[in-house]
Amino acid sequence: MALLFIGIDPHSEEDKCPAAWVDTEMKGEPDIIFQGWLADEETQAECRKNSHHPDDEAVIRMPYRMIDIIRKACDAAEQAAVGDL
Repeated sequence: MALLFIGIDPHSEEDKCPAAWVDTEMKGEPDIIFQGWLADEETQAECRKNSHHPDDEAVIRMPYRMIDIIRKACDAAEQAAVGDL
């Protein structure tokens, strides 16, 4: 596995670091990996109204200030999919 580190929350507290990576070895459809805060039960219940998540999935919360980093992760995944990374 080759994870390309994209970025970390620039305002993160120690040991609470939302971050993003791209798995660059997954040709065709690279995965974007997020580390974020687990959503509380109320948020998870609201999300389940639209999409049930099984035991191997989680609802995570990413701060607004991560938008630029998430965009970079999307761009990197797109580049990896076409082999430009």
